[in-house]
Amino acid sequence: MSDEQCDLLCLDFPHAEQVRVRLTAEPNLASAAERAKALADPSRLRVTLALSTGGEMCVCDLAWVCGFNQNLVSHHLRVLRNAGLATSRRDGKLVMYQLASPANALLEMLLAGTETAGHR
Repeated sequence: MSDEQCDLLCLDFPHAEQVRVRLTAEPNLASAAERAKALADPSRLRVTLALSTGGEMCVCDLAWVCGFNQNLVSHHLRVLRNAGLATSRRDGKLVMYQLASPANALLEMLLAGTETAGHR
């Protein structure tokens, strides 16, 4: 047998059934997976970290801070916004972005134990 499987078939039915019922009642698994997937790209994670550190910023500033071109930053911001991790508002000719609260919580979890965890 492998290290990933039990050597004998067993089932703690009461406990397993409780867990199964809770899992099937969770309506937002798809959106949670999309949020997690949005932060799975290192460049997008860098943009997210820049927003977390700098607060509300425009695309031009984010591009300079992250060392990316504006088109790439705009693409990453669109993915973050579609996943519900960032919000935007127009301020004259500028588009300002900031993180939504779920992004801060996910970012803290992802960066826990890394040297950037205490970035604030």
